[in-house]
Amino acid sequence: MKILTIGDIVGKKGIEFLKLKLKNFREENNIDLVIANGENSAEGNGILPVCAIKLFKSGVDVITGGNHSFRRKEIFPFLNSNPGLIRPFNFPKETTPGAGIYKISVRDIKVGVINIMGVVYLENLRSPLEAIDQAIEICNDCPIKVVDFHAEATAEKRAMGYYIDGRVSAIFGTHTHVQTADEEILPYGTGYITDVGMTGVIESVLGVKKELSIRRIKSRLPVRFENAEGPCKMECALFEIDEESGKTVSLKRLRLL
Repeated sequence: MKILTIGDIVGKKGIEFLKLKLKNFREENNIDLVIANGENSAEGNGILPVCAIKLFKSGVDVITGGNHSFRRKEIFPFLNSNPGLIRPFNFPKETTPGAGIYKISVRDIKVGVINIMGVVYLENLRSPLEAIDQAIEICNDCPIKVVDFHAEATAEKRAMGYYIDGRVSAIFGTHTHVQTADEEILPYGTGYITDVGMTGVIESVLGVKKELSIRRIKSRLPVRFENAEGPCKMECALFEIDEESGKTVSLKRLRLL
């Protein structure tokens, strides 16, 4: 099974570029499932129902989230009514809308997609290791399991990869918007990349106008960020997973321009 994982989609430019590139790329490469992080797809950050609808229509099967999942209150009812849009599993389920796991059948094979968030430099949530243990147990009926680990710290992501190696098919990192060059198959068969990257404007600071980011750093004063304009990229990783063993057999890091 071929599963494409796409890095954080930033704003309307990111959505437009994904729409331009994804359909043909998916067909040409016989991709079975597309998972994309959409928590920055609204202008300014967060995700709105219109953004999620556009991503689904562009060929994304599952949209994952992160620390901006609840930034826009308009998304709350949509999270509850659209199981293909998920948010980090380690948010408290009693107080937050949506779910952190989505089980989807792909050619009669059940795939469990799990969204987990790190806690280093981010929200004070339940331990991601404790949460992933529970999520994997919930997905016991899924021969293939894929994890979006939305985290800031490289060390936390690497530790998570080794912690779940052999228990999930693949883990891809999101959140930093910078694609890492460490894609690998871990010792027990789990495909891994620390961060899959970003879908948005190339000449930017994580999708934001570079001059605004520089002003914020230099002045130390609040600056209203605006998303950049210009040529875009779609950064992603393509996992090929053996359907019987549930292990990754090949992994490619990609950047579409």
